[in-house]
Amino acid sequence: MKLLYAFPEPLPLPRARGLQVVNTVRALAELGIDVDLCHVSGASDPFAANDLARPQNVLLTPLSRSLPWPLDGIHSNRFFAARLARHMRARRPDVIMVRHLKIAQSLFERFPRIPLLYEAHEVFADTAPARRQARIATLERRVVQGAQAVVANSHATARRLGERYGLIPTIAVIPNGVDFRSLIPEKDWAHCAERIVYAGSFFGWKGVDDLVAAARELPGLRISLFGGDEVSIRKLRERSLVGGAALEFAGRVSPQRVAQALDQACIAVLPNRADADSAFTSPIKLFEYMAAGCAIVASDLPAVREILAEDEAVWIRPGDPHSLAAGLRRLVADPDLARALSTRVRAKARQYTWARRAIDLTRVLQTMASAA
Repeated sequence: MKLLYAFPEPLPLPRARGLQVVNTVRALAELGIDVDLCHVSGASDPFAANDLARPQNVLLTPLSRSLPWPLDGIHSNRFFAARLARHMRARRPDVIMVRHLKIAQSLFERFPRIPLLYEAHEVFADTAPARRQARIATLERRVVQGAQAVVANSHATARRLGERYGLIPTIAVIPNGVDFRSLIPEKDWAHCAERIVYAGSFFGWKGVDDLVAAARELPGLRISLFGGDEVSIRKLRERSLVGGAALEFAGRVSPQRVAQALDQACIAVLPNRADADSAFTSPIKLFEYMAAGCAIVASDLPAVREILAEDEAVWIRPGDPHSLAAGLRRLVADPDLARALSTRVRAKARQYTWARRAIDLTRVLQTMASAA
């Protein structure tokens, strides 16, 4: 099977969706699917940048979304779509896979006979600014009703798509994943107060501000934060107080460095706020926390409850630094509880691998290809 994955953004991309795309493509290729990854050219190979080997049956096709020089400062998805269409006429795929609404619509119009799989990671009409929601809803309706199949990252995303747009012909729920290692280093549970980690983006809905606020109530603890740019890190440092938990801002580092930190960490924090974005998340970092055997302090949100049961995390009120501080204190005071939670989530992580995700996606893709 020849699959074209269209991604109209630069790769590598220092955001979760960039990591998700590269891991999805890699896992599909390892199952024998020939993948043509069409993307906006970035600074380096997107697989190497994420510490991954690129399978031989993955073709990287960089396509510009800009006008030629001297107007190269002007860029649009329309330029990407036009170049993508020319490329597809020369290398006609069996199936198309895409997660961007405008590119999906363009492909419908240009190539109506090639089956298209739309990968939904949020409901854009719910998360877009109010002034754009009606226009986005019209576009999203066309895509989810017109695609041969829709894959949602969570039951919450699938349910909300159904509520907004009615019956969707074929929809499957396939969460994100992680590379699961059979062996990980033993953790130093006696010193878990010094081995607390947050890893991920620093967007407001991620709740990093709440973690920094909670740190004021946690003297004697040490928390390492991975992610964020210089501006966001500076703002958070300014909000931290002397006398609270020691905060170490590591900035953006390689996936390998994050994995090493999680290997050493005892407790990992997922402090998402109850914003629209959190309603649809399938957090890659949650699966990485689980696979690394970290005890997890998590915001009590439906999307997280889809993955973790009541006795598999310490649950906190979203957006509440005091609840977050109490959750961390509870685990630090009870290393045996932390170790027990670690064992439970580590075992559960086996269900959420990139390889498992690729198997489920391949079933959908094969059904689409055979019906074309």
